[in-house]
Amino acid sequence: MRRRDFLALSAAAPALAAGRLPVRKGILMGMLPKNLSYAERCKLAREAGFEELEVGTIEDPAEAAEIGKAAEAAGLRIHSVMNQAHWKYPLSSADPAVVERSIKGMETSFENARVWGADVVLLVPAVVNAETGYREAWERSQRQIRRLLPLAEKHKIVIAVENVWNRFLLSPLEFARYVDEFQSPWVRAYFDVGNVVLFGFPEDWIRTLGHRIVRVHFKDFRFRKRVAEFVNLGEGDVNWPAVHRALAEIGYKGPATLELPGGDAEYLKDLSRRMDRILEGGQNVSGGAAA
Repeated sequence: MRRRDFLALSAAAPALAAGRLPVRKGILMGMLPKNLSYAERCKLAREAGFEELEVGTIEDPAEAAEIGKAAEAAGLRIHSVMNQAHWKYPLSSADPAVVERSIKGMETSFENARVWGADVVLLVPAVVNAETGYREAWERSQRQIRRLLPLAEKHKIVIAVENVWNRFLLSPLEFARYVDEFQSPWVRAYFDVGNVVLFGFPEDWIRTLGHRIVRVHFKDFRFRKRVAEFVNLGEGDVNWPAVHRALAEIGYKGPATLELPGGDAEYLKDLSRRMDRILEGGQNVSGGAAA
């Protein structure tokens, strides 16, 4: 074999050998039918093929305990708590009362994570708006997250900053810098695949963020004829084979969690099958042509 051919084959080997990603399938509690008990919801999720669960902040300790027991009985691991206070009460607010409400929400999320055995709390770090400029959002949110670091370290729970449509962290380079400035293993990135499609390429973000990524959300997005919309997996503009390759390249091994509208058992089983196709290589996600 010529040296040039050998080098080309060696470069391609990781992608060819990647096969199914070592990633467990997760689902949001909020996607499961609300007319069912928590025990029934968790059982349904497990029967549909999901292995992990992400749950929003629960203020009532009795309800939190019920959810924990239901997940354990169904064989589901609660891997992450989706903090609920960050939109209404952003850490980037100039109002101290709003910030304290936000801090309190994170403290409750940490307590949920401790009870459930989760090792991540998802956080939208800031909101840029008419009242809060970009630099202010950056500096204020970092200052408040640093207040939370002792609690994160105490409970060994990662604060996972997510990219959302909050006019903040609009490039992968910025996102990486924001996380790195904490110089802490307790602040990492929660990467949402669908949220960057309108202005970037998920595979590029994944490679740039690399080891910083502790969790990922899977959803698809489509922009056609000036209409932007989130759609089912494999029916949008996400290049799933490229996402698969990028996740394999960075050695990602955490769970991937669906963030889509909820539905019945058949719908959930179909989503589970679509996720399997993504994790196996990203081809023919929806059962038709490759995404």
